[in-house]
Amino acid sequence: MFNLVHFLLFVLHHLLQAQALTLPQDISALKAFKSSIKQSSIPSWSCLASWDFSDDPCTVPHRTRFICGVSCSPDATRITQITLDPIGYSGQLTPLISQLTQLTTLDLSDNYFFGRIPSSISSLRNLQTLTLTSNSFSGSIPDSVTALKSLETLDLSHNALSGKLPKSLNSLTSLKRLDLSYNKLTGFLPKLPFNLLELALKANSLSGYVSKSTFDGLTRLEVVELSDNSFSGTLGAWFFLLPSLQQVDLANNSFTHVEISKPAGGNSDLVAVNLGFNKIEGNLLANFADYPMLSSLSLRYNRLRGAIPLGYSKKKSLRRLFLDGNFLIGTPPAEFFAGDTEVTGSLGDNCLRGCPANSQLCSPRQKSYAICKRAYSGKPRKKIEVQTFKRKKYDTKQVMLPEGDYEGQHKNGIPQVTVEPDGSRHWRRDPWPANGFNHQSCRLVQQNTSSV
Repeated sequence: MFNLVHFLLFVLHHLLQAQALTLPQDISALKAFKSSIKQSSIPSWSCLASWDFSDDPCTVPHRTRFICGVSCSPDATRITQITLDPIGYSGQLTPLISQLTQLTTLDLSDNYFFGRIPSSISSLRNLQTLTLTSNSFSGSIPDSVTALKSLETLDLSHNALSGKLPKSLNSLTSLKRLDLSYNKLTGFLPKLPFNLLELALKANSLSGYVSKSTFDGLTRLEVVELSDNSFSGTLGAWFFLLPSLQQVDLANNSFTHVEISKPAGGNSDLVAVNLGFNKIEGNLLANFADYPMLSSLSLRYNRLRGAIPLGYSKKKSLRRLFLDGNFLIGTPPAEFFAGDTEVTGSLGDNCLRGCPANSQLCSPRQKSYAICKRAYSGKPRKKIEVQTFKRKKYDTKQVMLPEGDYEGQHKNGIPQVTVEPDGSRHWRRDPWPANGFNHQSCRLVQQNTSSV
């Protein structure tokens, strides 16, 4: 009886082995994959070292051969995953990888693969995850990658890829996470896939405008990281109204203007915004205070002017605020320095008055008066007409005065004036600035809105 049971188990084992034969094209692809890697970079204890083709890759259980790095389909006939251990394998990705047509995951991250990404990768129509991060791949991203309609994650970050982004990137209709950061990519942003949740393209050489058409239909987008590029121009109000947006990092670019509207219905998931180290001009953006979840805001080292909006100091969700390195004026809101404040960051290196020296928020120290005066006296001039009272009659003359100095209201015939750079507002009774018109008594007639 014992011998019969033993015989049946032996037969069953060999029947299972016969049914577990991996498709020959998959085996040849695995052999080509391994042979394209330098033998000297394969330690004896590594996953690749266990790839011994004297045994079938999908035979189970794996005791001494194919112990890791490869997974098979439930019927043990096809290779479905290659996930290498990050130990410094060096070599090229063979074009014969295209034979693994049931592959769903290819992860070669944190190794030393080099050369081009083969265009034949487009044959992997079932691929869902392509992760080649932290290698030395070079050349352009093959346009054929856009044929991977099942792809959900594409991570090619931390390589040496160059050239432009594929124009038909939006054809990756299943893509949710795209990370091409830390490469040498150039050119403009093409239209993006509409199912995208996370976009990371930081530390490249991308340029041009961030246009609404690029992000059109991205209702699920939560994270945008475009820092350390050369994007320029105006960031439109539409951007912060993307319905699922949570985190934005556009630091270290060349944006000159930012428009922002109040969130629709007062609802927004926006939590963190970094617009530091750009060339943003104009007054500080007050509408950021209307985003209910915003906890981190950085506008440091731009060219912003004006006073700090009071709404910033009354915003309970705000925890980190960096406004340093601008030309902000006036006195910062006292709420920032109350004993129970939870806001950290910096208001330093501005033109503020009354920023407590013992407060961490006021470090580094403010700009010198000379720098602030020069910054504001260099503002664009506007031509205005004033009437001056002389010998019982008014004479109309055109004068040149700093933009934004006049409110257009009057008291006893004297214009109401905002004096810069300190930001105080009072009834001006002293003479006009030397670069304007030096008369004690005059009133504003008309302001020409074109800069001169």
